[in-house]
Amino acid sequence: MNKDHRAQIRRTAAAFYNHPKTMLMVSVETGILRANICRYVAKLRQYDNIRLIRKGICPISEHRAGFYQIKKEVQPWKQ
Repeated sequence: MNKDHRAQIRRTAAAFYNHPKTMLMVSVETGILRANICRYVAKLRQYDNIRLIRKGICPISEHRAGFYQIKKEVQPWKQ
């Protein structure tokens, strides 16, 4: 994995840290492609660092989506 991907994973994790958000919300906030966000969330779920908080209506797409949040014991800026 190159430096750019590591930086994107950190930015993605940091975006999910404070409040539950959908992948599209994080994509718009960070400027990272949604396909990459989906890949990073899958990797974070594999290591049990992120959890699905709820399913609801995304304020951007107005479709049903999952709201994710990084576990509080994970500190994305230190990874």
